[in-house]
Amino acid sequence: MNDAHFDFWPKRMPRSLTLPETSVFYNLEVSARRYPEKAAIVYYGSELSYRGLFEQSGRMAGFLSELGVSKGDRVVLYMQNSPQFAVAFYAVLRLGAVVVPINPMLTASDLEFHVEDSGAKTAFVGQELHPKASPLLEKGSLENIIVAAYSDYLTKNTDLPIPDVAAAPAEETEGAATPWCDALAGGHAPPEVSVGPDDMALLPYTSGTTGRPKGCVHTHRNLQATLVSAGLWANHTPNTVALSVLPLFHVTGMQHSMNAPVYYGGAIVLMTRWDKEAAAKLIEREGVTHWVNISTMVVDFLSNPKVKEYDLSTLSSVGGGGAPLPEAVGEKMKDFIGVQYMEGYGLSETISQTHFNPPDRPKLQCLGIPSFDVDARIIDPETFEERGADEEGEIVVEGPQVFQGYWNRPDEDEKAFIEIEGKRFFRTGDLGRRDGEGYFFMLDRLKRMINAGGYKVWPAEVESIMYRHPSIQEACVIGVPDERLGEAAKAFVVLRESEEGASADDIISWSREEMAAYKVPRRVEFVDALPKSGSGKILWRGLQEKERSMA
Repeated sequence: MNDAHFDFWPKRMPRSLTLPETSVFYNLEVSARRYPEKAAIVYYGSELSYRGLFEQSGRMAGFLSELGVSKGDRVVLYMQNSPQFAVAFYAVLRLGAVVVPINPMLTASDLEFHVEDSGAKTAFVGQELHPKASPLLEKGSLENIIVAAYSDYLTKNTDLPIPDVAAAPAEETEGAATPWCDALAGGHAPPEVSVGPDDMALLPYTSGTTGRPKGCVHTHRNLQATLVSAGLWANHTPNTVALSVLPLFHVTGMQHSMNAPVYYGGAIVLMTRWDKEAAAKLIEREGVTHWVNISTMVVDFLSNPKVKEYDLSTLSSVGGGGAPLPEAVGEKMKDFIGVQYMEGYGLSETISQTHFNPPDRPKLQCLGIPSFDVDARIIDPETFEERGADEEGEIVVEGPQVFQGYWNRPDEDEKAFIEIEGKRFFRTGDLGRRDGEGYFFMLDRLKRMINAGGYKVWPAEVESIMYRHPSIQEACVIGVPDERLGEAAKAFVVLRESEEGASADDIISWSREEMAAYKVPRRVEFVDALPKSGSGKILWRGLQEKERSMA
């Protein structure tokens, strides 16, 4: 293990972190007892106290228990950012059950796969997503659905721009589904359940290189490793006010903008959808101190011509990951807000960060240094020999946040882990380098992946869907530069001989109906044939390199 980064380790920080031997739900219980009347969640000006969050999660846990949910059962959360997401999250963990967070942008067929693969029988669903979920009740894939109307938690009038999906009033629920308020009103008491640090807590899915998403098995200890360290690194206190704009189904938003503030007793200023004007107003009104985001949000935020009219002086920590922040944007932000942007690095398999930049000495467009108790190395992806400073190789990590393995995918586990010096390292599939000071930098991807505004898009998954199109004979998807997302999908398509009339717009429109918006190819180029190897394998890398040379 290289320890050059300890020369730049913050003096106020321990080099190793003792983690709680308790469940993640216990974090909420402690904060509720310490700060019962303090705001846990501020939702467009409406507040839910720590007492309220604790009591509602208890009542919801009791309702789940009445439905038959018990320790180890998987429960789907298919909702937008909302107070209900937090209540449901902690309710599931209170029972020792397992949260399965699902991207609300996914299609009905995507949802069906996640439900069936995880074995979940109960789901919390936003009412706007209920039409996608209800057929699974009829098929028997799901046995119970609790439907949430986000507007139930908008208890005060406000001049803030509230997105339509959040403002929509509760609708009458059709079929065998329970409205959120009815589930809470039952007043069911939760059973006493013993939940320890090594019990399974979370099953987030990461898109697969072979077209099928894989569930990442995380324990309570895994979650504690990144939520506790994230808050400590960023100086969280009970007076922290965190602007929560990243999706809570995603590990970064979940850990940095929900679970870390709850652990430290801070307030979560929650937005259902990103809106640069609303974000500026909330920072000023609520005295936001911490903001974790992705680079595209920062670019959009600073592009607001009115942004200089707001008092943003309370911000003390701004950072994120998913995609590098352009250096010029980082410098502009520092000049304007007075805070240096702190980038970090992590994956679904590591429940957020394995690296982050030191607050006192960050570097732009840099992954940062290894987090508490993380052994990170650069190795030759073929020989597994460790590389030296400024030599390129694959980033591998070992630490308390690394997942236990893929859900029911032992074959994938064999490929994902290697042993070095008696330690089990996770192969990230990212190519990088480590400089002489121990800071890590991303260079490229060993695995074939597109980073669309922080969302991972696996070309094989997009291709497998495109092959359903009746006009497509062959398809190859690569990543291309995109002004808004940083990178987006482009598809090279060979049409069937009888379908030469199909247009690029037709295929893009069809794709919008079949896959999540961030996966949809922004461009389609028709070709007579795709380049192939002697064995018939499509040579996607050649198309990628040709496209980059033309950019």
